[in-house]
Amino acid sequence: MIVLAVKPQAMKGPCAEKPAPKPAAAPNWWCPIAAGITCASMNNWLGAQPIVRCMPNTPALLRQGVSGLYATHEVTAEQRDQAQELLSAVGIALWLEQEQQLDAVTAVSGSGPAYFFLLIEAMTAAGVKLGLPQQVAEQLAEQTALGAAKMAVSSEVDAAELRRRVTSPGGTTQAAIESFQAGGFEALVEKSTGCRSTSFG
Repeated sequence: MIVLAVKPQAMKGPCAEKPAPKPAAAPNWWCPIAAGITCASMNNWLGAQPIVRCMPNTPALLRQGVSGLYATHEVTAEQRDQAQELLSAVGIALWLEQEQQLDAVTAVSGSGPAYFFLLIEAMTAAGVKLGLPQQVAEQLAEQTALGAAKMAVSSEVDAAELRRRVTSPGGTTQAAIESFQAGGFEALVEKSTGCRSTSFG
């Protein structure tokens, strides 16, 4: 199993220098980690090879990541298990039936941490404007994000229901949610996640 984790625009070079399998060893198979590099492009550079495309995200650094995986028809059950084991070591790994679904994975979870960091930044800045010290505002925003994420993961109900439970009718939270929605919050999220990855193949 050869993992290629490089910038998309640099992927072709390592493929051109692919190592030959050792005598009496099983053939190499490939696990590229790069947005926008299709299996067809990999096969153009490598020849017909078993390929498992992977799209993890940066929380994998803390073993809290999530990865989307797609396997070509040449990939064996054993190789799928190996890829699953590798990516599960840094979070959860979810198999996809169609390769193009990796574009959605890139938009939702690959880029997703940056969206949440931006929200934390904005909440921190708002707290400072309301008179909180910078450090206190940061801790409030960060811990709130962490707690909310843990609730969403561990709860038996979906995020929409959790939001409703926090939102008292006529209260300040409802007013804030309505302000988000009046500003086109859902439409902005949909638009941002619709920015598909650039193809480098």
